[in-house]
This record gives sequence, structure tokens and C-alpha cells, in this order.
Amino acid sequence: MKPVSRIAVLTALVMSGIGLLAMRSRGFQWFGQSPYAPVTPGQANVKAEFHWSRLRYTSAQGSFGGFGYRYGYGGGSWAQDYPKADRQLLMAIRRLTRIDAAPTEQVVDLDSDAIYNYPFVYAVQVENWTFSPAEAARLRQYLLRGGFLMVDDFHGTEDWENFLRGMRMVFPNRPIEDLSNNDEIFHVLYDLSNRFQVPGEQYVVTGRTYEKDGYVPKWRAIRDDKGRVIVAICHNMHLGDAWEWADSPEYPERFSSLAFRVGIDYVIYGMTH
Repeated sequence: MKPVSRIAVLTALVMSGIGLLAMRSRGFQWFGQSPYAPVTPGQANVKAEFHWSRLRYTSAQGSFGGFGYRYGYGGGSWAQDYPKADRQLLMAIRRLTRIDAAPTEQVVDLDSDAIYNYPFVYAVQVENWTFSPAEAARLRQYLLRGGFLMVDDFHGTEDWENFLRGMRMVFPNRPIEDLSNNDEIFHVLYDLSNRFQVPGEQYVVTGRTYEKDGYVPKWRAIRDDKGRVIVAICHNMHLGDAWEWADSPEYPERFSSLAFRVGIDYVIYGMTH
């Protein structure tokens, strides 16, 4: 084989590998003209009854020697499954309810008051989050003024302890409770008394519904003084992956079906309570 031909073949193999990586990557899914490209300024200004928002936080455990980061390649832990998971859930909300939901998501930060414009915030891999005192105070005020936070995609004992370090900066003394099957949040639209562990896409390869030592799904919450759930905690599960891979024939439908119903119940609860 001539050298030029070898280079051409090698180039084709490399590009093919990059293409497969782009399709399977959990952090980036918007190469080229993907319908899941990040939101443009015009899309962000669409008027709607409901806007889905994702919390962009500073990671306590960065990829460079453990230093915290927020931006850069992959965006940090906050960007896991972004933006496809968000967009897929929004499609479900628009199709399965009468909520006038914006077709694209928002990304919100705690270093400005813009978070007060959005009633619902979703955060992932919260074992990595950390806040400055000002950011913790803003998130606390946001929640006590009527905001709703849903956290997802963290697993096991160590992740729980790391999550608590950040959460206790926001609410040092508010108790965290296990939600019962009869709790109103599971019955605002869909009756979800019988739930099960929703795994990430790793299930396709491993056949395991759990990660680390997170064998049992934990549906937990923090409430305000009136009993309203203000932080919905989805521990030992990965609902975002179930939304993201709902269109994959390899990922079981039963997981995505439950994940969509949980997400919709949480959204409606957050909008009506």
C-alpha cells in the first residue's frame, strides 16, 4: 500500500472513531447540525408557560488536580447528558401534557439574580457541586421564595456525603426525609406508588441497575416551613440518562417510561405548589 493510501485509511478510521465517540459521548452530543445543539439567544427568549432550567455550578472535583471548575471542555459535571436529556424531557412535557413548555432548556448560574426568572432547576452529579457563601445564600432564597430544585445522577455512600457538604451550605439545619409512596408529589398527574431503580445507560453493557454501592433507589426531599417540597432528591438513579437514551433501541423502555413520568410529576408539582 502506498504511503498516501495508508494515511487516507488512517484518517478515515480516526474520523470514524470520532464520530462514534460523538454519538456515544455522555457530555457532548451537538457536533455538526445536531438538533440538540446548545440554545441560541433567540431560542432562550421564547415566551412560554414553563422553562426547564439546568443549574451550572462550580465543581469541587475538577479534572486538573482536583481544582474546581465550571467551564471548559465538557462544561464540568453540571453538563452531564446536556443538552439532549433536557430536550427529550421537554418533548415529553409538550406531548403528554397541556403545559406550554419552551422547546429548549435554560442554563442558570448562582452568581446572578437571573435564576429567579425560572421556577424549576435541575442539577446532576451533585456530589461534585460546591458554592460560595453568596451562591449558597442565593439558592436558599430562590427555594424559599417558591423555586424548586431537582437533583439527579449521584450514587452510593460517598456521593451522598459529598452532596450533603454542598447542601448543608444552603440549608444547614433543614431535615432530609424519605418520601413515601403516598406523597402528593408522586400523584399530581401520574400515580407512581410503585417505582423502581432507573439506571444510566451503563445498564446496556453491565446489566446492573446500580452504580457504586447505590443498590437501593432513594426518593428524598427537603421541605419548606409549609411542608412544600423544595428539593427533590433522586439518589442512586439516573433519570437524565433515561430521558437521553429513550430513543435508543438498546435502552429498555420501562426505565425511560418511568423517568419521564417522574420528571413530569415533579415539574407539575413545582408549578402548582
